[in-house]
Amino acid sequence: MVEALAEKVRWFQGMEIDPNRQVTVCCGTTEAMIASLLATINPGDEVIVTSPFYENYGADTILCGATPRYVTLHPTREGGFRFDINELRAAFNNKTRGIIVNTPNNPTGKVYSQEDLSIIAELCIQHDVLAFTDEIYEHILYDGRTHLSLAMLPGMADRTITIGGLSKTYSVTGWRVAWAIASPEITGAIRKVHDFLTVGAPHPLQIAGAAALRLPKSFYEQLHGEYSYRRDLMWDALKTAGFEGYYPEGAYYIMVNIDRFKSAGENDTAFAMRLVKEAGVATVPGSSFYNPPSLGHHLIRFCFCKKDETILDAGLRLKQWASKN
Repeated sequence: MVEALAEKVRWFQGMEIDPNRQVTVCCGTTEAMIASLLATINPGDEVIVTSPFYENYGADTILCGATPRYVTLHPTREGGFRFDINELRAAFNNKTRGIIVNTPNNPTGKVYSQEDLSIIAELCIQHDVLAFTDEIYEHILYDGRTHLSLAMLPGMADRTITIGGLSKTYSVTGWRVAWAIASPEITGAIRKVHDFLTVGAPHPLQIAGAAALRLPKSFYEQLHGEYSYRRDLMWDALKTAGFEGYYPEGAYYIMVNIDRFKSAGENDTAFAMRLVKEAGVATVPGSSFYNPPSLGHHLIRFCFCKKDETILDAGLRLKQWASKN
């Protein structure tokens, strides 16, 4: 599979890698991230994590004996999310060893721009910091956006661990086949940790993964079209039901504000449970993505990697529920 991956990242990201010295095949991006952190982060270090974040990042950092330092992504007037440059700069100090970047982002749908990544690269180089980039949603982008890998910016190739996987692009989340791409030196360390964590990812699924990685470019064009349609289907359903949210630039999630519908004293978790009971629609409470959790008490996350009929059914349920609330 590593040869197929090298071919794919060459045409897609413009990245030239040695498949035998720069790739660790892991059991999912979850393992790729913790293996990469354990290989490079020491107790007492700090790792910068933008918030909201995929839940594992903070826990992974703590398991390394390090301290997560959270930098909030703020909603913008345009309806997206962006970090404050001064807040990000202030998070870097002499204890900072790494920063985790997830683009496209779960749960916000933010796609990091060239400007965003250039600022992060500048700070990483200035403070001699490693970057761990979770790029699992690299092919799920909207409105003509293109995926940019931090490793391709000047000075970042040897200090970036690029993490990706089969699960989202090829709809095989249960297969648990992913990878970490890094310099030969860092890869050697990651492989040692990986060997003691899981020994190896399932070989038959790696063979299938190699076939997937060699699919024609038309596959990805079709993927863009299908997810763009589902995004707008879900967005329209939420707007019709009266939810105000953030139109995603990538990935397959939509964050919405629930202040309009919450009962007095009700937090996001209680609201999400009530929505399951009353409408039959499951969501994820916003607080699970934030530190401190209170920053997400007014939010929930919807997911639209579903069949069209499922999204339409959810929209109808939400509309009927909203009319009674």
